[in-house]
Amino acid sequence: MGIVFVTVAFFGLLALGMPVGFSIGVAGMIGIFDMGPRFLSMAPDRVFAGLDLFPFLAMPFFILAGEIMNRSGITQGLVRLADALVGWMRGGMAHSNMVASVMFAGITGSATADAAAFGNTLVPAMQKGGYTRAYACAVTAAGSIIGPTIPPSTLAIIYGSIMGVSIAGLFAAGILPGLLICAICMGVIALHAKRKNLPEGKGRLQLRNVTQALREGFLAALLPIFILGSILGGWATPTEAAAVAVAYALFVGGVIYRALSWRDLYEVALRTTRITGVIFLIIASASILGWWMTFNRIPQAIASGLLTVSDNPQVIIGLILLLLLVIGLVMDINATLIILAPVLAPLTLQIGMEPGHAGIMIILALNISLMTPPVGACLFVLASVTGEKVEGITRELWPFILAEVAVLLLIAFWPDLTLFIPRLLGL
Repeated sequence: MGIVFVTVAFFGLLALGMPVGFSIGVAGMIGIFDMGPRFLSMAPDRVFAGLDLFPFLAMPFFILAGEIMNRSGITQGLVRLADALVGWMRGGMAHSNMVASVMFAGITGSATADAAAFGNTLVPAMQKGGYTRAYACAVTAAGSIIGPTIPPSTLAIIYGSIMGVSIAGLFAAGILPGLLICAICMGVIALHAKRKNLPEGKGRLQLRNVTQALREGFLAALLPIFILGSILGGWATPTEAAAVAVAYALFVGGVIYRALSWRDLYEVALRTTRITGVIFLIIASASILGWWMTFNRIPQAIASGLLTVSDNPQVIIGLILLLLLVIGLVMDINATLIILAPVLAPLTLQIGMEPGHAGIMIILALNISLMTPPVGACLFVLASVTGEKVEGITRELWPFILAEVAVLLLIAFWPDLTLFIPRLLGL
């Protein structure tokens, strides 16, 4: 009976529009009441235990570094570099958007930050260049999920922390999938070039333009290289690298570019606090719900249920992906990850998947839901920033969604693609 009450409470509150963190928390407390009074006094300890993980400190630091880089205009150097590299192609501004997403991903690790930044800058520029606003938003949304795939990924930090998987290993495992998403989306743009009559590019590829853009954007491009190099090289933990990234962003934006005011710093700190607060509220609430699920052996029941369908590992992987993609349509990805990771990760181990491979597969499946209706966060960010309707963005986005689902399937069923770099680095 308790399972029924918790399920009805959770989905009922979501349907009424209550924030997902509160919906999870209330549902978890209902479950604890059902467990008995002696468990109620332990609930506060579980809330703090869910947050008391040192690697979680990396999240606000990476978010803050990205906000500083974006506010100070440093990231525009990355956009100019991307434009110099691929802007000469037909549909060049769309290709530049995608390449810039890869570069920006190495700074923030956030899809919504990418969508907000490029929605304010690249979407208007693409409109002036002859693209429809809906198509420009669709390209931006498709590229935005590269952010939480390529390191430093906040989802990788959350997954690695709660599942005890190497965060450095997850970071390394996310590099090739992120680059593959960029490549296949650029392929979709190339197919659209003639069918949609996308604008011509800017002349030819010229080494002089690339050299000049690299010189202008060198300081911005250096940050993701430093972050990844220090973590993957074993010179710094993700948390240490994140703290240094903040110091670097402050120095470049405030001292070298002189583009940060005290007002900017206040607004950047406020926005970082809000984003981090929402994520941590979900994590804390989910720790209560996860405790209740463990007590009632729900993870084991779900795993057993999937195994009764088939004992074929390929079929199990397909069912896991289907479950994640469907739930991602209606739930926040942070909450989904925190609730389902302890359920699905043991199942992936049971069918012989490597922890890093399973982690990236789960993360990428949830990332795709950031751009799928009805609750895709990146869709709503772009709609609010640009004024374009979600329906219009979605119509132009479907080819990119299908292409990225194809990447997900390739990653899920070809482990070497994900594990090549971690094995190369000994992670």
